[in-house]
Amino acid sequence: MHSVLESIGKIGIVPVIKIDDAEKAVPLAQALQAGGIPCIEITFRTAQGEEAIRQIARAMPEMLAGAGTVLTTDQVDRAINAGAKFIVSPGFNPKVVAYCIKKGIPVTPGCANPSDIEQALEFGLDAVKFFPAEQAGGIEYIKAVSAPYPNLYFIPTGGINAGNIGKYLSFEKIIACGGSWMAGANLINAGEFEKITALSQEAVLKVLGFSVAHIGINAGKDEAAMKAAQQFNALFGFALKDGNSSIFAGDAVEVVKTSAPGAHGHIAIGTNSITRAAAWLERKGIVLDYANAKKDQNGNTIAIYLTEEILGFAVHLLQMKNRE
Repeated sequence: MHSVLESIGKIGIVPVIKIDDAEKAVPLAQALQAGGIPCIEITFRTAQGEEAIRQIARAMPEMLAGAGTVLTTDQVDRAINAGAKFIVSPGFNPKVVAYCIKKGIPVTPGCANPSDIEQALEFGLDAVKFFPAEQAGGIEYIKAVSAPYPNLYFIPTGGINAGNIGKYLSFEKIIACGGSWMAGANLINAGEFEKITALSQEAVLKVLGFSVAHIGINAGKDEAAMKAAQQFNALFGFALKDGNSSIFAGDAVEVVKTSAPGAHGHIAIGTNSITRAAAWLERKGIVLDYANAKKDQNGNTIAIYLTEEILGFAVHLLQMKNRE
C-alpha cells in the first residue's frame, strides 16, 4: 500500500471539504490538525478547491492534503501542481485512474459493486473509495462485497458521522472513513474554527475509544500476589485467574508476581486501534517503547508501553475488540 494511504489509515478519518473561500483553507487545516486530524480532502466541486489545496500545501507541508471529486486528467494535473498528495474520485474512471498511476500519485476511485472493484484490481489498486457508503448498503454491504477480495481495502464515504464511524472502522478492511460532519460548510464560512477543532477531537476520540482496561499492581513475589488477589476476591467477589506472571482479580485488577514496568504498577489503556492510538500519541510528542511491544501470533502489536511513567505507574496501550 502507498505510504500516503498508510498514513491516512493511521489517522482513520478523512475530512471531505467543499470550500467556498480559499482564504479560509489554512485556518481550517490548522483547526483540523489541532483536533488530531492532520488530513484533508478538498473537493473540486467549487472553483476555490485548487487554490485551497495550494495554500495548505505551502503553509502546512506536513498536512496530508488531497483533491476530491476529481473527474478529468486535467483536474489531476491541476491538483498535483497545487500540491495534492492524493486523488479521490466519486466513481471509477479508467482514464483518470491510469493517469494517476502514470503520474505516481495515489488514487482511490469510487467503487460500489464487484464490477468496479475488479476494474480497480486490474489497475493494481489495493484501496478504493466506497461511495455512497450508507446509501449503497453500509457496513454490512461492504463486508459482503469484500469477501471475494481479501487484499483490497476500503475508504467509505457518504453518510458517515460520529454515530456510525466506529461501526465502520471496526471492520479490518476499512482503513479510514471520509466525512464532513466535523467541518461543515456553515462552520467554515462562519469562521468557527474552534468548534471545528472540538468536533475533530471528539471524532478522533470516538475512533480511538480510549478506556481504562485494567490496573496492574506490582507485588514482586508469587505469595504476595496471591494474597493481594485473594483480598480483592474476598472483599468484592472478583474471580481469580492465575497466570504465569500475574493474577487477575476480575477483569480490572492485575496483580503482577515478578518485576514489571512501573515503580508501583501499570495502567492499561484500552483502544479500538493500537496503531491509530500510537500514531496519535506520537503526533503529540509521546515516545513509545516499540522494542518491548507485545505481539499476537500473527505479528500484530497488542500492547505497547509509553516510555514515561505517571506518578510511578507505567502506562501501556492495549488492543481491545473494536467497540462501536
